[in-house]
Amino acid sequence: MINIIGGKYKGKKLEVPNNNVRPTTSHKRESIFSKLESIALKNNYQLYNNKCFIDLFAGTGSLGLESISRGASFAFFFEINFEVSQILKKNCLNICQKNQFEIIEKDSSKVHLNEINIFLPIAAIFIDPPYKTNPIKDILHKFVTDDILDNDTVVIIETDKNTQFEITENYNLINQKIYGKTKIAYLQKSRKVLLS
Repeated sequence: MINIIGGKYKGKKLEVPNNNVRPTTSHKRESIFSKLESIALKNNYQLYNNKCFIDLFAGTGSLGLESISRGASFAFFFEINFEVSQILKKNCLNICQKNQFEIIEKDSSKVHLNEINIFLPIAAIFIDPPYKTNPIKDILHKFVTDDILDNDTVVIIETDKNTQFEITENYNLINQKIYGKTKIAYLQKSRKVLLS
């Protein structure tokens, strides 16, 4: 079991599947949400109200559910493993209203988000693939070609600290931090400056 660490449902427990899941620790979740809230404050926009969060490779759903607890309006969870998605559903029903989440049983590395009915601006997308895989370049490319990122959307990537991935000119790396064996990077869409 792990706990929600902030917001309305702080302290509520989440089930963790026995296999195939590596939940983001409470320390890293606290750091991630502190960084997101700092970015929103600095750039003067609402992080949670009338915004949605997308949790790719969702597992327990801890990142998306943390966002709901803190006031997000909706969360999309992508999880292809059937057994894991059943536990994810239990966790969602423990934290969310039924109209606050959708679980999509598709491969996060192959999904096109413009094929999903995303009806609110996206505050953040969490990408936390299994450490032995590295689909990040392809996923980031799809976000650009599918044109689903707002200027304020933050893409959070959690990988093994030795995993390398290309950040193209379409993105700005706004922060990166190492926690033991883990690297967490924060990206936003590059804002093109038009010269008059």
